[in-house]
Amino acid sequence: MSADWKTVARRTLQGSETDSMTFPEGVKLLMGAGFDGYAVDFRRSVRTYYRPDGETFELAAAPTEPVAERFDAEAVNAAIREAQAGAPGYSYQGFCAKVAEAGCAGYLVSFPGRRVLYYGRTAETHTELFPGAKP
Repeated sequence: MSADWKTVARRTLQGSETDSMTFPEGVKLLMGAGFDGYAVDFRRSVRTYYRPDGETFELAAAPTEPVAERFDAEAVNAAIREAQAGAPGYSYQGFCAKVAEAGCAGYLVSFPGRRVLYYGRTAETHTELFPGAKP
């Protein structure tokens, strides 16, 4: 794996955790570096980046609240809407805390699929299409 790919991955993780980079900005950078997507695992505090050729790259992420047992898709959806709207006081860490409290164990971002799949400990899911994406 190219050091440049790793640098882009580190930059997007740092950007999201410091609120200096939006989700669309991070997606654009990662896609430009040839990534296929990434996964955030709240239980392990890890972000895994995927390349189309099968290569992966893991980075430690900031820990979140413990993941609630019950998956509340409505609460996850509400947190997503706050993020998309740039609600006053929004932060990525606050978003992570809210979705973990709503039972979200992690999420998978698919660039080719133009969607994010949020999943709970019970394998319940909520799928969010990128703005403008068609199902």
